[in-house]
Amino acid sequence: MFVDHVKVYVRGGDGGDGMVAFRREKYVPNGGPAGGDGGRGGDIVFVVQEGLRTLMDFRYKRIFKAERGTHGMSANKHGAKAQDTLIEVPPGTVVKDADTGETIADLVEHGQTAIIAKGGRGGRGNSRFATPQNPAPELSEKGEPGFERNVILELKVLADAGLVGFPSVGKSTLLSVVSAAKPKIAEYHFTTIVPNLGMVETEDQRSFVMADLPGLIEGAHEGVGLGHQFLRHIERTRVIVHVIDMSGMEGRDPYEDYVTINEELKQYNMRLTERPQLIVANKMDMPDAEENLEAFRKKLPEDAKIFPISALSRQGLNNLLFAIADLLEVTPEFPMVDEEVDESESTVLYKHESESDGFSITRDPDGAYVISGYAIERLFKMTDFSREDSIRRFARQMRGMGIDDALRERGAEDGDTVRLLEFEFEFTE
Repeated sequence: MFVDHVKVYVRGGDGGDGMVAFRREKYVPNGGPAGGDGGRGGDIVFVVQEGLRTLMDFRYKRIFKAERGTHGMSANKHGAKAQDTLIEVPPGTVVKDADTGETIADLVEHGQTAIIAKGGRGGRGNSRFATPQNPAPELSEKGEPGFERNVILELKVLADAGLVGFPSVGKSTLLSVVSAAKPKIAEYHFTTIVPNLGMVETEDQRSFVMADLPGLIEGAHEGVGLGHQFLRHIERTRVIVHVIDMSGMEGRDPYEDYVTINEELKQYNMRLTERPQLIVANKMDMPDAEENLEAFRKKLPEDAKIFPISALSRQGLNNLLFAIADLLEVTPEFPMVDEEVDESESTVLYKHESESDGFSITRDPDGAYVISGYAIERLFKMTDFSREDSIRRFARQMRGMGIDDALRERGAEDGDTVRLLEFEFEFTE
């Protein structure tokens, strides 16, 4: 089964908790704090494995969580960093954030890696908080929560040349005779329902990868027929091979077919028109094919590259393959628009500063004040509320962020309920 579009949940590992501990050695009175830091949580890392051809594995496992770091220990021993979780994906996988649509990574080369969800840093032990005013603090941090997100994986096949055209124009037959690929071939529309790849070698020992893509019809860019879900695979091809049934056996006009398919490519992605295109006039061994070809030529510019062939009888194939190989030698790869966006935005991927002050205040129907925001929620999750020193530190941090003043501006008074995540507090002046 060919799977090229899945949605999965990923979460980096939580950091290990810092520890509160003190030196308790003989003959060393008042040894001081000795609590170690927690270890960093593991990252979720996608790795390209060239042996994979589909996203099928993600149909059965859609939740990936990295391991958390080890907690800090006494004697200033730091916890160990957790191992990263490596997830193999096929070449040509594009990873996007499911909520924002932002492209996180475009993975095309074997061994290429991308961190999709970072692990949280380890919490600090009480040794980190010692000061001349407080040389023996009973204060530590919990580990930072790992970053979590839903991501969409799209597989765009890596092919040098892509066969496009209406259903039943002979794309699968052409691929089957020029390569070792064995696509399903039958006399009905949409026989091909998944992309098929084949390695083609010319007589002069040049080779390239050719893809047979499901047939397109009018309206494919809007989701009509099977073409919509596979149009993405054309984006990576450097040369488009447009196959046309020149026999007109099904009552269609070859020129109208040509115009319709090109319009679908243009509507889906304007950049597809930048790719060089070869026109293949197939089924030239059928009656009326020659007359149709003459009429077809008159409607196209003089420099249009048309290759009359018969895939079934293997006529004219060598000239076509040589032309494709020649074009590939002078045609560079076309970078996708998303790749350029990824380069510029990757540096702010994990900042999470959507709000300048790090928090927002709303009210529930029962009148309670609700505090939310990445910065304050992160501080809350890293606070150990079992220790008085940690509670006081969290209160100072809230005041420093301006939350107390913001609550007063919203009308909060003594005794009002304040909610943060699933916890409730009482506002006091």
